[in-house]
Amino acid sequence: MDARDGARRHDETRKSERGTRNRSRERPTAFRPSRIEARPSVPRSDFRVPSSRSVRVLLAGGGTGGHLMPALALAQALQEARRGIEPVLVGAQRGIEVDVLPRYPFRHHLLPIEPIYRHTWWKNVRWPLILGRAWRAVGRVLDAERPAIVIGTGGYAAGPVLWRAQRRRLPTVLQEQNAFPGLTTRWLARGARQVHLGFPEAQERLRLGSHTAVFALGNPIRVPEPGPRDAALAELGLLPTRPTLLVFGGSQGARRINYAVAGALERRLLEAVNVLWGTGSAHAAALARYAVPGRVVVRGFFDPMAPAYRAADLVVSRAGAMTVAELCAWGKPSILVPLPTAAADHQTRNASALAAVGAAIQLSEEHLSPFTLAEQVTSLLADRSQLDSLGARAKARGHPNAAREIVSRILTLVA
Repeated sequence: MDARDGARRHDETRKSERGTRNRSRERPTAFRPSRIEARPSVPRSDFRVPSSRSVRVLLAGGGTGGHLMPALALAQALQEARRGIEPVLVGAQRGIEVDVLPRYPFRHHLLPIEPIYRHTWWKNVRWPLILGRAWRAVGRVLDAERPAIVIGTGGYAAGPVLWRAQRRRLPTVLQEQNAFPGLTTRWLARGARQVHLGFPEAQERLRLGSHTAVFALGNPIRVPEPGPRDAALAELGLLPTRPTLLVFGGSQGARRINYAVAGALERRLLEAVNVLWGTGSAHAAALARYAVPGRVVVRGFFDPMAPAYRAADLVVSRAGAMTVAELCAWGKPSILVPLPTAAADHQTRNASALAAVGAAIQLSEEHLSPFTLAEQVTSLLADRSQLDSLGARAKARGHPNAAREIVSRILTLVA
């Protein structure tokens, strides 16, 4: 299907939608219009008529950085791959994308959608109204953009967009980051033209359609930028005479990892090690007192990450899919501490997939303490052969050019 065919099919199916608006097969009960009209989901300027010369590709995903960053990486790769492609991003009004997307040169829409609450489950009573608003907002976005194809990278912002796109018979593509696929991917893979996996193990959990092509090309990340270790250490204010440990827990930090690092530093269990510690922005002020000039750097987060990766001999982190993808692309030995409350325990599955092939050490949060952390770190840093083996096996699982490779497959659907 080329872009003109996609647009023609969009018009035909849009007419069909108008003709069947009140039928249950077009809109489930939960999506019936409410008498209360929702506020505009995005600034009015975001609905301006796009250039008719461009082929628009809609990328839906967000809520967390793990779903937003792949969408941004694919948007960048799409723009670089072919002239005339215009990526347009769709996220949630409550997600991290509210702050992140304005810093990127892509048009975007933010939907009035919320996640399914697992712990505060009583909040889900509002979901029929929320879904109805989101359904109508998605319709407005599809009408305004008339995309040739819709790509979903997961998260609660992606589901309604992909579902309605499939109802309109627009070609859809899914990019799944985790070893255990998320709800959106499991639900909509059967109707997708392509499914791109960060972990090949995820395919075992999917029900695929007869026309669904599956690729395991890795997760789309920023391509590593190698450079001299000593220069990176100097940039970060660390001495090159000690091995360097990089610790971080994602953009929000990780309380249990922070507790273990703080305890190890207080007890002087990491005296022989440089520590680059990304605490998460919310914890940076409280933990700043642990900084030691020339040896311990404490920041909310490292942006860019490249100098920290260049300097690190060993990494301790959570096991989010994008973190794991970066560690593999950089070929970094790591100790992965999965977040036990992650949806479907997907971080444990990510860590287990690497540990099973000797590409990482897995340490459960249950067994994490200042003492176990220090013991694992000092033991590994003293064993250069094991560090090298972990790094080499991680790099063998890496896909530094995943974004370009995924985009090359996607563009076959809009050629």
